[in-house]
Amino acid sequence: MNYRHAFHAGNFADVLKHATLARVLTHLSDKPAAFRVIDTHAGAGLYDLAGPEASRTGEWRDGIGRLRDVSIPSAVAALLAPYLDVVRDLSTDGARAYPGSPLLALRLLRPQDRLIACELEPTAAAALAAALGRDPRAKHVTLDGWLALNAYLPPKERRGVVLVDPPFERADEFSRLAHGIVNATRKWATGTYLIWYPIKERREPAAFVDALVRAGIGKILGIELDIGECGPGLRATGVVVINPPWRLADEMRLLIDWLVPVLARGPGAAARVDWIAGG
Repeated sequence: MNYRHAFHAGNFADVLKHATLARVLTHLSDKPAAFRVIDTHAGAGLYDLAGPEASRTGEWRDGIGRLRDVSIPSAVAALLAPYLDVVRDLSTDGARAYPGSPLLALRLLRPQDRLIACELEPTAAAALAAALGRDPRAKHVTLDGWLALNAYLPPKERRGVVLVDPPFERADEFSRLAHGIVNATRKWATGTYLIWYPIKERREPAAFVDALVRAGIGKILGIELDIGECGPGLRATGVVVINPPWRLADEMRLLIDWLVPVLARGPGAAARVDWIAGG
């Protein structure tokens, strides 16, 4: 995976990740008490889909670009609205701007909620600071995301979501991910965790999920999307949600059933939403 997410911004994996994040935040907002979002690998915050990186790959055209060009049934549109409304609000010239997870989260926070966005890579960290601006609800820190899992848990609000979306540049990223998440849940067992991962082969994602189950984590929802045989590049992605809001599983089943044919790029396109533990 290329660390510079601008090459991949708005692709099918982002659609799945960000639609899921928006649903989690919507449910957290159902209760008046404040919550906190902790984004451990926040990236640049805002991406130009007409810029040189996104234009070089064109991945967004088969992701958010397809959602822009298709008629969406009302039930699905209601689920996607928090996510797509932010994308539309940021796009002042067609489909030029796309939010990373920290900016998407910030746009969905209420006055009492807070965001901590961590980014270590200097160029991305500077872009993140500019994207978040001086919004008093947001704090950006130049910190290794794995350290953030230890430093900021549990949050003082005792409600919220931890988004973990590492770059998967290192060969041991899945084992680091399992170790970090298991330790984090021991510090804050009741928090919601949303973890994204690429699927290049099945062995490492399966070992990661198995490590979570063996750790005794009570409720784990698994969501995976495969866009089918599409040549070089990523064709499948997954999201694990620990302690998901109670309606999320049903919502994601409805949403994913609609997304599969919309985002499919070849034979074998499929998806699943199931309880890995609990449920």
